Amino acid sequence: MIGIFDSGSGGLSVAREIVKILPREKYVFFADNAHCPYGEKSKEYIEDRARAITDFLIGKGAGIVVVACNTATAAAIATLRKEYAPMKFIGMEPAVKPAALGTKTGVIGVLATAGTLKGSKYLTTKSSVDSGIKIVEHVGKGFVELVERGVLEGPEAEETVRASLSPLLEAGADTIVLGCTHYPFLINPIRKIAGEGVSIVDPAPAVARHLRNVMDEEGLIKNDGAPCGGPDIELVSSGDPESLQRIFSLIYL
Repeated sequence: MIGIFDSGSGGLSVAREIVKILPREKYVFFADNAHCPYGEKSKEYIEDRARAITDFLIGKGAGIVVVACNTATAAAIATLRKEYAPMKFIGMEPAVKPAALGTKTGVIGVLATAGTLKGSKYLTTKSSVDSGIKIVEHVGKGFVELVERGVLEGPEAEETVRASLSPLLEAGADTIVLGCTHYPFLINPIRKIAGEGVSIVDPAPAVARHLRNVMDEEGLIKNDGAPCGGPDIELVSSGDPESLQRIFSLIYL
């Protein structure tokens, strides 16, 4: 069984990509929406939540855990790998390098939470990018809250997205990295405001491929779930499950 967790419902954007390439696996998805968002919380707070959720997922039978949250990856995945070894943890990778390879203007924009932008994983990846590439960053203020409320399109979503995306576009970015797993659910207003000619990079497909490779190497692929009728996935929420069910239904119903 594959365990997946996020601060809220956003990690379903990663689960969607995982299910595409591992459709016969069994899953348990934990949305920590009682404690969402993680972006402004301390490293210690997020580590404590990550431990509690990992314990829960292991109790459910998870043999591998996907940290489908950029902020939790930045704050806690190193601790999880140390304390739960030899269990494997798959985290979110900042998609700055592929964005740098694709830009024509030499400017890439990163939309992320404050916690992700301060994390060592992101800072290390950023420092490895060619010095000729300019990276501009902005916190997607209010993005997570929109997704958790199910406001994915319309005037409110567009106004919120425009406030954080416009500074990146004004700086000349022609490639935008989505640095939070909630953000792909706002892809329609993001694309509308960014306009044609601006590429949007979602790291979720690459994370799914990495998970499959690790599972193959570790002999963890079971293929024991139902291949049709939707994924074999148990949804668990630490708070109100309505948002989780709503986003899940948008993906699979």
